[in-house]
Amino acid sequence: MGGMADRARSFGSMAEAYERFRPGYPEALLDTVLEYAGQPVRTALEIGAGTGKATRLFARRGIAVTATEPDGDMLAELRKHVPSSVRTVHAAFEDLRPGERYGLVYAAAALHWTKPEARWSRVAALLEPGGVFASFGGPIHLADPAVEEAVRAVRAPFLDSDEVPSPDGTPPEQCMQWPGTELRRSEFFTDVQQSMTRRRLTVSAHDYVGQLSTISAYLVLPAAERAQVLKRIVQVLPATVEISADITVHLARRR
Repeated sequence: MGGMADRARSFGSMAEAYERFRPGYPEALLDTVLEYAGQPVRTALEIGAGTGKATRLFARRGIAVTATEPDGDMLAELRKHVPSSVRTVHAAFEDLRPGERYGLVYAAAALHWTKPEARWSRVAALLEPGGVFASFGGPIHLADPAVEEAVRAVRAPFLDSDEVPSPDGTPPEQCMQWPGTELRRSEFFTDVQQSMTRRRLTVSAHDYVGQLSTISAYLVLPAAERAQVLKRIVQVLPATVEISADITVHLARRR
């Protein structure tokens, strides 16, 4: 399996599938962020916006969003789906230059692709004093343990796991997960909070496998192997599956 850098660069070829199969974000998530802010959020910078699944949620509330994304294909797909008020920047997070400051900086299932060096000083430099940082996302699991086990069995010859490991090695049983762990240690942030928005969805087997096809662990497999493992997975699935798509939210305030 390719390294994290390979996985981070793997999404562009799947931009349309990413838009079609990845679930969007619920209004309750935005409410959580805005309640934490405790004051009107007028401007926001998004890190790794992808096809704009989260962008449109924030933009619909009247927030002036600047969506940054290093992959041109993903950004082109994003522009098809977001309001014209959204400003787009074709750049990696590390290539953004401090200048304009925002009331909110956020990342939707994208922060783990950023480089750890100077990550938090970069975020802090983009935030107004007292501004809010938010990171949210989470793996999608099959809700039925028996179906999950059947998928794991046919996947095993190709992949041990399709999840992204914790960037700082935090064990999954620990209460505070990454990036909350790093935010708590950072000199730039205070009032670090972690919460979860629970979500259950029912999708067709085809759409579930379509979602798997957009996950980096599958994208970095050789094409023939990827096609083979996805075919094997769809063969062991019922016609529809229930998925657990809980969203873990981390929030912090710029000192």
